[in-house]
Amino acid sequence: MAGEMAPDEDAATLAEARAAAKTCRRCTLWRDATQTVFGEGPQDAEVVFVGEQPGDQEDIAGKPFVGPAGKLFDAILEEAGIERDKTYVTNAVKHFKFEPRGKRRIHSKPNAGEVRACRWWLDKELGFIRPKLAVALGATATLALAGKALPVTRMRGQTLAREDGLKVFLTVHPSFILRIREEADKQAERARFLADMRAVRKLMG
Repeated sequence: MAGEMAPDEDAATLAEARAAAKTCRRCTLWRDATQTVFGEGPQDAEVVFVGEQPGDQEDIAGKPFVGPAGKLFDAILEEAGIERDKTYVTNAVKHFKFEPRGKRRIHSKPNAGEVRACRWWLDKELGFIRPKLAVALGATATLALAGKALPVTRMRGQTLAREDGLKVFLTVHPSFILRIREEADKQAERARFLADMRAVRKLMG
């Protein structure tokens, strides 16, 4: 409902958009989430990393990429020579979608409608920042950035050009690495993700 949407039309800066997003009602995920988790980073960032959605720890902290996958992401960025504090990190969906399981909240993948509703905010972020490059971390981020579903595992490492000229680099989400049980396979996947981030570093110039 239009009446439930945030008073965001007058947002003139990234900071104002972040403040407006706190009361977003563009989809129903706000009802169960603790808070909106907007992106973080400088408005002049050259690269924007886009994940899927906040996890349990991000939902509580109100900050993106602070959980286990975020810590792994930070470590790999450092190895790749990318300064984390000079990048902008955000998610395709700004509220935590989950299923309660006892005392735990188990991540539930956002659907296409939720991604589409929240793309409004992602477009706001990209419009203010105007990065050289956006990095889609996983299928949901790819859907949000490309506007359509693409086979990320097959297209991984490729760079697409959007109609607005923005280049989008495709790769997996770092949480994918954490879900691998065999240590040798996990280390191999970590090395592959590091290679992807080194490719991103080159594209940043």
